[in-house]
Amino acid sequence: MSRLAEFRALEEKLRAQLQELEDMKSNASLQREIEFENKLHDLMAEYDQNLQGVIAILDPNLHQPQQSSKQAKPVSSRKERSLKRYKHPETGEIVETKGGNHKVLKQWKSEYGPQAVESWVQ
Repeated sequence: MSRLAEFRALEEKLRAQLQELEDMKSNASLQREIEFENKLHDLMAEYDQNLQGVIAILDPNLHQPQQSSKQAKPVSSRKERSLKRYKHPETGEIVETKGGNHKVLKQWKSEYGPQAVESWVQ
C-alpha cells in the first residue's frame, strides 16, 4: 500500500471515529452518566471524601479479609472414599487403603484374583 493510500485510509478511520464520538455525545443515557459522575465528584469534594471512602460506606464487607485456604474445606463433587481393610487369610497381613492402587493389594489381586481379594475385606 502506498503512503498516500495509507494516509487516506487513516483519514477515513478518523472521520468515522469522530462521527461515532458525536453520536455518543448526543446519547441521553451517556449525558445522564456524565451528569451523575460530576455530581458525585462535587459531593465527594464537599464532604472531603475520596472514592475508597465512598466505596467503604456503600459496601463495608468489600475489603474484609477472606477466609484462609487452610480453614476452608475443599469443595468436592464426589463423596470421600471409605477406608477398606483387607486381611490375608493365610498370612494375617492387613492392608488399609482408600483406593485400589496399593502395591501389596495389586500383588494379591494378580496372585489370587480380584474376586478372592475382595472377599478379604473386613
